[in-house]
Amino acid sequence: MTNLTSDYKQLALDIKKWGLELGFSEVGITDIDLSKHEAQLQRWLDLGYHGEMEYMAAHGMKRARPAELVPGTVRVISVKMNYLPPDASFAKTLKDTNKAYISRYALGRDYHKLMRNRIKQLGQKIEQHVDQLGFRPFVDSAPVLERQLAEKAGLGWRGKHSLLINQEAGSWFFLGELFVDIPLPIDKPNEFEGCGKCVACITLCPTGAIVEPYVVDARKCISYLTIELQGSIPEQYRPLLGNRIYGCDDCQLVCPWNRYGQITDEADFHPRKQLKDKDLLELFSWNEATFLKNTEGSPIRRIGHQRWRRNIAVGLGNAAFSQSIVDTLNVIRTQSSAMVIEHIDWALAQQRAKHDKLLRKTARLIRIVEKGLPRDA
Repeated sequence: MTNLTSDYKQLALDIKKWGLELGFSEVGITDIDLSKHEAQLQRWLDLGYHGEMEYMAAHGMKRARPAELVPGTVRVISVKMNYLPPDASFAKTLKDTNKAYISRYALGRDYHKLMRNRIKQLGQKIEQHVDQLGFRPFVDSAPVLERQLAEKAGLGWRGKHSLLINQEAGSWFFLGELFVDIPLPIDKPNEFEGCGKCVACITLCPTGAIVEPYVVDARKCISYLTIELQGSIPEQYRPLLGNRIYGCDDCQLVCPWNRYGQITDEADFHPRKQLKDKDLLELFSWNEATFLKNTEGSPIRRIGHQRWRRNIAVGLGNAAFSQSIVDTLNVIRTQSSAMVIEHIDWALAQQRAKHDKLLRKTARLIRIVEKGLPRDA
């Protein structure tokens, strides 16, 4: 090391300063001992709560052992970056069944590349002040227990919905990590537990995916069903999706700590006009070329056009009856794969049921009115 940066304590302070300059809202440093989380991780996997996400199990306990994932690692620099835009308009979109609800994080640019690039820059900055440095950045792209690491680094506590919550920023932020091989001083682990007796996220999860405090059964989670699941969405969950076509924010929307959500400084995380507050029918009409064009640089692109239509078909089935919806479903049906057709047929059945219910209600009202009319009317 040079004389200017020989003190690891000063280097740690510099790293935090550099991190803020790169746009991170907070930076913490922790050791790599996650042994106390291994039993919980194994139980979660044994219960099959990871669903089709085989990558969650493929690496065994490497998720809890950073030095096995990247040999030589002795510290993890954990960072968070806010993504809440100035005009989120969550409730308004959820209440309008004709609109498409897309999870807040996915309306802007894909955070993976942006954050990974910034974390890499942080590593390069450290490298300029250290004779030899081994580092590797991660952003939700490898078997890393990022929330547990962030908690140890003092960035917050894991809420009962399993997401990290920060006392001054709620949970509207992304996490990322930089594995390093230098023995930096570590930060005090978070000791504040802000959830208390609150169970709002558990009670109000649309599908009951939070099966116990801090444990999510991904197979029931709307984010999993609309993003990770490759095949058909189980019928029992389709009505519960409402108009949520990509992800779900409900557990965060009801969390009292999100009143402290911090507005992002990153323009790239602001919603794109082609995705925000759009009608389901408009998004459903996109052909594959349009889908690829409008989701360029977006995390949404990874689900592909067929699953995009699968999800929207469910949303259209949950919308109020509309002849336009029925007509559009029938047209798109002729252009779709077997999986999408299955969901379109379900949506058509839902629309027919709502139409029949509307007719019965109208007939009942007519009878009521007729009974109240004078005989010579």
